[in-house]
Amino acid sequence: MTLRKIRGNTYYIHGATNVGIYAFKNKNCILIDTGINNTAARRVENTLDENGLHPKYIINTHSHLDHCGGNNYFIDNYPGCIVYASEKEKIFMENPDFLPYTLFSSHGLKNMKKGNNPIRVDYNPEYGINKINDEKFEIVALRGHSIEQIGIITPDKVCFLGDSIFSEKILDKYSFPYLYNIEDSLSTLSAIKDVDAEYFVVGHSDQIYEKSEIISLADRNIANIEFYCSQCLTILEQPLTREDLLQNIAILNNLPMDKQQYYLNFAAVSAFISYLYNKGQLDEFIDDGKIYYYNNKN
Repeated sequence: MTLRKIRGNTYYIHGATNVGIYAFKNKNCILIDTGINNTAARRVENTLDENGLHPKYIINTHSHLDHCGGNNYFIDNYPGCIVYASEKEKIFMENPDFLPYTLFSSHGLKNMKKGNNPIRVDYNPEYGINKINDEKFEIVALRGHSIEQIGIITPDKVCFLGDSIFSEKILDKYSFPYLYNIEDSLSTLSAIKDVDAEYFVVGHSDQIYEKSEIISLADRNIANIEFYCSQCLTILEQPLTREDLLQNIAILNNLPMDKQQYYLNFAAVSAFISYLYNKGQLDEFIDDGKIYYYNNKN
């Protein structure tokens, strides 16, 4: 891993999950997300050590483990390390059993992935300007992929977007997006195009985006969501259960699916059904112990 400069005092470490770095003059730094586990955290630490940087603050974009799973390593090894996350994401970070609950609607299966230990959050940043170590950072709302994801704009006009937007590579490989709220996701993607920043870091991407590029990527993400909305409506011209709908989507789009991916995709199907139902485009009925959804415009 190497420390890659974006602009001014803003850097990032490229990995399976990109980790943002903002370096202060005193060599303390902010980490924006921390990777999935202690192994990822140690790799980040080695890169920081090579550059004489000391992790003092962590800002998490959201509570998914690939973005905050390294927090406890830094909390345990750097006393006084301060963690920021939004109010609702804090609930999930401090209560790791909520993740399997959200995917399985009950206590999860014993081999379902979940957080290892609770992750302490010290502060919920305000939306707008927050002062950290006498520097001003802007926090923007990026709801949709998770319940209260945030973005961070550094003083160098670099915006870290977490998983509010997916790279071309991710969309090519996993076109069916995991989203908590479709309506919020569409609003966020539109808002990203107006964010006052010059460079953008996406959680899972091989590149840094300039303004024109992030606008184009936002449009592609919006088009991808609209494609699946349309596909759901077409499939549901005949009544189907949620599981039937997921099966059709998986077959039509050749979605890769292990057990964990199944539950993520099932949750995403629920988000699409909720969005279309709340817009008045779907209706439902119960028959023989199953609930069926159907396109009511035909």
